[in-house]
Amino acid sequence: MARVAFIGLGNMGGGMAANLAKKGHDVRAFDLSAEALDKAKAAGCLPAASAAEAVDGAEAVITMLPAGKHVESVYNDSILGVAPVSAILIDCSTIDVATAKRVGEAAQAKGYASVDAPVSGGIAAANAGTLTFMVGGSAEAFDRAQPFLADMGKAVIHAGASGAGQAAKICNNMVLGAEMIATCEAFVLADKLGLDPQKFFDIASVSSGQSWSLTSYAPWPGVGPETPADRDYQGGFATALMLKDLRLAMEAAASVDADTPMGAKAAELYQAFNEAGNGGLDFSAIIRLLGKDRQ
Repeated sequence: MARVAFIGLGNMGGGMAANLAKKGHDVRAFDLSAEALDKAKAAGCLPAASAAEAVDGAEAVITMLPAGKHVESVYNDSILGVAPVSAILIDCSTIDVATAKRVGEAAQAKGYASVDAPVSGGIAAANAGTLTFMVGGSAEAFDRAQPFLADMGKAVIHAGASGAGQAAKICNNMVLGAEMIATCEAFVLADKLGLDPQKFFDIASVSSGQSWSLTSYAPWPGVGPETPADRDYQGGFATALMLKDLRLAMEAAASVDADTPMGAKAAELYQAFNEAGNGGLDFSAIIRLLGKDRQ
């Protein structure tokens, strides 16, 4: 087992660090939140007083931070030149492609192997150790990162060169955002047409309308597997985070002159829902904006 520095112990990072500790790794954890550090300690991690202290002597450094500016700051101030150059650097944050590439280039210039490895699966998968990782970096860096990522997830996929992991993540979540809106529209329409939501689910889930948003994450309470819809849209993947990912996708689309009208409309609707004070609700709660609670 290895000494692992884990920086960023929020809703996702806390569960991920805990799973590394469960696998027997010596996890040195850091977060600005004292409460997050206490939870990490209870899960078997050793709290560090700073990011620099956490990375001292580490064989792997994993970051899970809110945005690109935070990743770049931590790398420049507390990782590069502080962590052993032999350490594999793994950023699991969801950030813009340009920053991911820039961080990767800075690490390489200092002699480090690094990957961008954003995740899919949400809080439940982070806690259960069943995340999917999409990884950008060299083949050598991927091979070194893979064992650590496998201890936190069910699938670890090499997407390509530096930045490719972030590209895969934002494209995937653009599909998810638009797909969830269409799924919500269909449930509301079915209900208004007098079709029982359970019957609609039973039919669409085995027909051409089938999708992950319908079959695995139904936004209508009481149908399909348990989802945040059954908990008044608490937990899951927050609307504010979906909006963040859609904005990243729109920025990326603009940078390469890609036409993404469905993604743009999804971003517009999630922005309106977020601005109405719903940022903390699961993203499937957008069904309320589309009419479920206005009947």
